Amino acid sequence: MAAKVEIYTWSSCPFCIRAKALLGKKGVEFTEYVIDGDEEARALMAKRANGRRSLPQIFIDNRHVGGCDDLYALESQGQLDPLLQGNAA
Repeated sequence: MAAKVEIYTWSSCPFCIRAKALLGKKGVEFTEYVIDGDEEARALMAKRANGRRSLPQIFIDNRHVGGCDDLYALESQGQLDPLLQGNAA
């Protein structure tokens, strides 16, 4: 079963675009929350993301995995695919 992937973004954020591109390349369906200028939504995101307010913030099966660099680090370490397949411990 595929993992539930959520990503908080700003529409013109280059890091958000890179993160979405990696997910798209992998054929991952995700829920995107575009929060351009919405401080209330950003506060909710920060609460979920342990206080992190930078964008993007990415969640896989309700687990906070971090931002764009964190996503690419998981990919380079071979840990992203198991997470996306819902097989991670």
